Amino acid sequence: MSTSTPAKRSYHHGDLRNALVRAAAELAATGGPDAVTIRGAAREVGVTPTAAYRHFENQADLLEAARALAMDGMVAAMAEFLAQVPTDGDPVGRALARLRSTGLGYIRFAVEEPGVFRTCFTGRLGDEEEGMNDPAPYVLLGEMLDELVAVGYLAPEDRPDAEAGPWAAVHGLAMLLIDGPLSGLGAAERETAIERTLELVTRGLATGPRAMP
Repeated sequence: MSTSTPAKRSYHHGDLRNALVRAAAELAATGGPDAVTIRGAAREVGVTPTAAYRHFENQADLLEAARALAMDGMVAAMAEFLAQVPTDGDPVGRALARLRSTGLGYIRFAVEEPGVFRTCFTGRLGDEEEGMNDPAPYVLLGEMLDELVAVGYLAPEDRPDAEAGPWAAVHGLAMLLIDGPLSGLGAAERETAIERTLELVTRGLATGPRAMP
């Protein structure tokens, strides 16, 4: 009777790195950024830590790669809500709906994927040497604010650096809902808090000639 030894998992060039990043993101989803380690990711993939270290110099490098993958997930969630906004109707109303939809997607992602959300904002926000310091949600928010200027809701002189306020409000609420005193809210109360925050954000941006009362 002959026996055979199960073949070891093999990877093409580059596949192991991607597998480790995906494993790191899964670790982050359950345990947050502190759960992301090279040894842990290697164990999930089924390789030795030595093999993993050929692709990542240290835990910080792996965490940064996992953070980038997590950020992609966040942007995809925001884009999903953005795609639900009708393409017709009043330009001001549509621009405001697009802004609210991105904020709603941001918060929903935080509530549904708290571990991944925490990982998004761990480590560097970009490659400083290449001048890419802005994370994708920040860039998307900037596009929404530019639309508000184009439709006359946000005054052009108030546009520079206007991202900080809305982002602080939405991110702050997200953190309160997953890690703070609002984490115990029921579904209805949570929805009220989200809607009220987004309403106040849009009202606060009303400085242009076509701003709604």
